[in-house]
Parts: sequence; structure tokens; C-alpha cells
Amino acid sequence: MCGVVHALYTAGHAPLGGTAAVAVDACAEAIRLARLLRDLLPDEPMPAAVLALLLLTDARRAARVDAAGEVVLLADQDRSRWHAGTIAEGRSLLDASLRRTGGVADPYQLQAAIAAEHARAASYAATDWAEIVRLYDLLLTVAPSPAAALSRAVAVAEASGAAAGLAALDGIPASPRWHAVRGELLARQGRYAEAVEAATASIAGELTDPERRFRERRRAAWAARA
Repeated sequence: MCGVVHALYTAGHAPLGGTAAVAVDACAEAIRLARLLRDLLPDEPMPAAVLALLLLTDARRAARVDAAGEVVLLADQDRSRWHAGTIAEGRSLLDASLRRTGGVADPYQLQAAIAAEHARAASYAATDWAEIVRLYDLLLTVAPSPAAALSRAVAVAEASGAAAGLAALDGIPASPRWHAVRGELLARQGRYAEAVEAATASIAGELTDPERRFRERRRAAWAARA
């Protein structure tokens, strides 16, 4: 059941298509179900970890888009719009969940810990990217997935530079998001013609309208510099 609730939230948080960057109703329903599951199983660590993950992620939702509904990158988000009460609740649930497992984390606890690292950082620059890489390394040992590996590559780039991030992309199956990440890292190195190619590949799949417009804007900016 935890997996179903998490999948529902993911479908709302990162929809495959549509006119909005976030499917708010799906996210709200997933959180409602996660609360219900945790209430039904108050002594089990996993439901608490899932609810913590959803809350710590959802606390940033208001800042993920601007007034026009356009995508705002994490680095550019107004952190005053992050919901402090939701973050505090999520961190408390995560701590309680970890106490029940003696600090031996399951995949949901690790993902919640990553979200908590983002939430506790006062700014993007102040984020402890080395710790986030460490947590992704642990996550990949217990629940390997292309999505986790791709997110780890992003963290590696922030911790160690674009070249390290590009190297971390090797071996990860290509996807629209993979191409989008590669484009960003190539652009950081001034390799704008290659970044344009990556951006073009990144918009080939199914995307929400705001995400597609964002990637098209990035492509146009890099093309102007190529």
C-alpha cells in the first residue's frame, strides 16, 4: 500500500502531460491516504516514512511555479514560500520512523532524508550536496532505479562540478529528463551546441506544457550562445 500511495503522489508531483506542472488534487489525495495509512499503522516505520517524504516534498510545491504557472528551478525558488509547518511535521515523522528501525533506513526513509536535506538548507548554495550524494549512494544500494541514479548525477554535479555530473550520467538509460540534465551540464561547460542537441532530445517525449515551454526556453537561450 505504501508503494501505491507513493506512486499516486509521484504521478501528481511530476505528471507525464497536461497543462499544469503539478496535479494538485492527486498530490492532496496521496497525502490524505498516507495520513490514513499512518493512523491505521502508527507503530510501523514505513507509513510514517512515506508520509514524511510526501510532506517534505509537498512543502515546496507553491514555489515550484511562478504566478503564471511556469516552472521555477529549485535553485531559483523563493524559499520563503516553502511551508515551514509542513517541513517540521515531515522531519518529525522521519525522525520517529528512523528511531523505530534503529537508524537502518529503508528506501522511503532515505528519500525523505534527501528531501529533508533540501528543506533544511537556507539557500541553494548552502545545500549539503555531499550529504545528498551519500544518501543517494545508500538509496541505490537498497532500491536501485534510473530515476535515483539520475538524481544522484545532479547532486554529483552540484557537489563536484559539471564534468563529474556528466561522468555520473554514463550508464544511466537515456530519457527526456536525462537529456535535459545533460543539456544543463553541457551548458555550464560552455558547450552550447551540444546543449541545444540535448535540449531538443529532451522535448521529444511526453511533457507537461509548462515543462515543455521551460525546456524550449533553455534551448533558445543556448542556441543564441552557440
